[in-house]
Parts: sequence; structure tokens; C-alpha cells
Amino acid sequence: MPFMIGLALGLGVFIGGKLNFTDAPSRLFTANSKKDKLNRLIDYIEFDYVDAVNTDSIVDVTVNQILEKLDPHSVYIPKEHMADEAEKMKGDFVGIGVSFYMYKDSLAIIKPIEGGPSADLGIEPGDRILVANGDTIYGKKYASETVVGRLKGLANTKVDLTIYRKTDSSYHQIKIPRKAVPIKSVDAYYMLNDSLGYIKINRFAESTYKEFKNALDVLLDQQMTQLVLDLRDNPGGYLGIAEQIADEFLEDDKLILFTKNKNGQVEETYATEAGEFEHGHVYVLINEQSASASEIIAGALQDNDKGTIVGRRSFGKGLVQREMNLGDGSAVRLTISRYYTPTGRSIQKPYGNGNQDYYHEFRRRWESGELSSIDSIKVADSLKFKTPNGKIVYGGGGIIPDWFIPIESNGEASIDMLEESGFLRYFIFEHLDKDRNRYNYLNKETFVANYVPDDILFSNFIEYCQVPTRQLNLDFYKYENKIKRYLKATIASQLFDDNTAEMLLNLDDPMLQRILKR
Repeated sequence: MPFMIGLALGLGVFIGGKLNFTDAPSRLFTANSKKDKLNRLIDYIEFDYVDAVNTDSIVDVTVNQILEKLDPHSVYIPKEHMADEAEKMKGDFVGIGVSFYMYKDSLAIIKPIEGGPSADLGIEPGDRILVANGDTIYGKKYASETVVGRLKGLANTKVDLTIYRKTDSSYHQIKIPRKAVPIKSVDAYYMLNDSLGYIKINRFAESTYKEFKNALDVLLDQQMTQLVLDLRDNPGGYLGIAEQIADEFLEDDKLILFTKNKNGQVEETYATEAGEFEHGHVYVLINEQSASASEIIAGALQDNDKGTIVGRRSFGKGLVQREMNLGDGSAVRLTISRYYTPTGRSIQKPYGNGNQDYYHEFRRRWESGELSSIDSIKVADSLKFKTPNGKIVYGGGGIIPDWFIPIESNGEASIDMLEESGFLRYFIFEHLDKDRNRYNYLNKETFVANYVPDDILFSNFIEYCQVPTRQLNLDFYKYENKIKRYLKATIASQLFDDNTAEMLLNLDDPMLQRILKR
């Protein structure tokens, strides 16, 4: 017996020496009662509850409720949404590359996407896709998501399409390879005058810096010495991409921002010597929907006394998220730190009253008069900071611009929403679809210089908006000139390109007019 006990102890010491326990004894020998409670409840529901229950949905609800208690930007991404989220942030998707509209009972091509395989193989605006790989996709009123599923797939696989071309009533069999199709984050870039360039960025994805750099180089080749960087309505994206773009404007060793986590660990990011526009003047356009990475750039430039911030107070997001996989294909974007502008200000607005209150601040800004007058912006002396050149800036809820431009009237803002909702895009598609040949005589230059939407088109648009299923209440005649400008820009987008459309929309833009009249 003593021999057996000794042998057992010896084996225990040997095996124990081979193991590497890095956890403290308190961690190893105690359970987390809160985690056990949640796991046990899920098990009871799954195995003992009287009715069959989808416990996955219960877990999803639980995760969302937990994250809602943290902050408005910590969010859960279910596995069925992960692919879409990844596409948005990556800057491309694998497919055939068309912008389409489920018009009546068929898939109608608004236009092929530039850089995608459909553009290379002769797909034309107005074409109808009738069959994809043997599956009929007309006459059944499929949802857009269902059709997208038929057209997307693995890279380099092919889709056999049967296409009806309405312009000449012909049918075509086309085999299209699925390839990476770019999702543009730089909407437009062009010269406003001989020296002033313009670049508009709609989000900060993986591809954004490359797109921005290409636009910057093109404009520099056209002798640009000043730049308007339009970040209005830009919700943000990757922190690192914002840092790269800010670096293009700031001199070597200028602080771009710093972050701080709950342990007080600080990480600072400085500009390098690589910037191409360090000596040119930059105007940054922001509004109440400019958030996150947009605010990082605006704050970095403002705090370094670089350029001029133009517009209205930005959204106020000063939190940094990291995406973490949950093991089943889903993920959580969890807030891991706060970021601060170079002067040390946090621009995160309060979120203690819950997510609904947080995201409805626009209404409070409107009612308080802040969107119409900079004097109505409430600032706290305790959140006052000073730039190296002595300019006073404030933290506590967004970037306050150097030049304030009031919001347009309620009606004009409603017209802006028409473009975002798709009303204009779909109306113009249907207008063009009736007779595309009517515009064949116009090239881009002639269209921009001479085309004016007529009263018939304007009246047809009013009728389109007042169909019972749409019921848009607006004093159309009061805003006739602006609506016609939007109609012309939307036609330009579908006939030519987005750059031309943006240029037309910007002709009477109040922020750009302020810069041009400086």
C-alpha cells in the first residue's frame, strides 16, 4: 500500500509539472455564478419548457439587451448579417455588378456598376434579367434580397443570364463571371475652380484611403492648391483609415488623436512625413450626421490649426469599437476605448438616457434652434480647450465648426431625404425606361450645359410622389428649382456617372458657396 501511494504522488508531481496553469487558484476553483445562471436558464428552457422554443433567438435577444445597457455603439451582429456587414467595410462584394430595381414583376438594370463584370460584357441600363442559371426571376415579385442571392456567389463562378433588351425588343444569352465589384466610398472628386478641388467621402471602409489617394493625386495633377473634403452625412468606419487620411494633411509628428481604455492605457497616433497635402489649405464640411471617423479628421485638423471646419456641429461619437467573433458566425462590436482629439477633448455626447434618446438628438437640436444659429449651441466652460494658435474649441458632444452654415428649411431638408429614400432614383428610371432614345443626342458636356428639366417632368414627379402608397406631403412648387436640380442630377447619374451628378447638386450648395465667396 505505501508503494502504491508513493507511485500515485510521483505521477501526480510529474503530470503537474508538464501542465502550464496560468490562472490564479481563485480563478481555477470558483465558478462565475452569473454566467452559470444564464447558461442554466437556457438549458432549462431548451430541455424542460412545455413548448418548443428557438433558444438561438432567446440568446440573440439577451445579447442585444445586455449591449443596450452599455452604450449605443456596442452592437450585436447576427451571423445572417455578417456577410453584408463585411462587404460594407471591405469596400467590395462578389457578384455580377449591377444596380437594379425590382420594377413591376422583373429585375430591371438601372445601370452596370463601373469596374464590375457586367459593365465589361455589355449589360445596358434598362435591360431585364429574366433567367439566372435556369431560375426564372420574373413574374413572381421576388424581394430584392432573394434576387441578390441568385446573382451573388463565389468568385470566378459564372452566371448564365437570359436578358431582354427593351430598347430594341431583343433577347440575349450572356455568361457573366462573378468578380469583386467595388462599393465606392469616394462619391465624387473634381475641381470647383482653377485652384480649389473637391472630394466627397461617404464612409471609411478598407478601400477608402486608396480611393481618396487616387482622387487627391488626380486633383493635384490639375494644379489644386486648396481642397474641400466633404464629410457630411458620413457615419464613420475604420479608425485606421481616418488616421491615414488625416496624415495626408498634417506635418510630421503632429498628434492626430489618442485613445484611452478602462485601465488608463493611452495610445497616441502621430502624423508621418508622408503627407501629400501638408501645405495646402483644406476645408472640411461636416453636419449633424458626420460621426466617428469623420469627427477624428475634423478634430485632428481643427486642433492642429490646420484648415477650416465648415458646417454644423457633428454627431458626437468619441468611442472606439472592436469586432469580436462569438464562435457561431455572429460577432459583437464592443466599445473598448474612448478617443480624444489632440488638445485632449472628448467629443462623445452623453448617452445615459438610453439609445432612443441618444439617436433622437437631431429633433432636440432642431427645436432648440441650434441648427439655425451657432449661438444656440450649448457649451460648457469646463470643456473648453485651446489649440496651439490660441483658438478656443469645446468638447462634450461633437465638433463645432469654425464657419457655421445653418440648415436649410424643413421643406428643403425633405427634398434631400427624397434622394436618400430612392424616390428620385426610381422615378427617373421609370422616366428613362419609357423612351431612352430621347436623350441620345446629348453627350455629358451638352447635358450639363444645356439640359433643363421641363414642367412636364416636374408635374409627372409630383404625381409620382402623391400616389396613395407614397403620399409625400410637400409644397412642391415652392421648391421647384431645387427639385428640378435633383431631377437633372439623378438623370446625369443614370446616363453618365455619379461624379457629374454630384457636381450638379453642388451648384447652389450653401456650404460650398460660402467657401467660394471667402
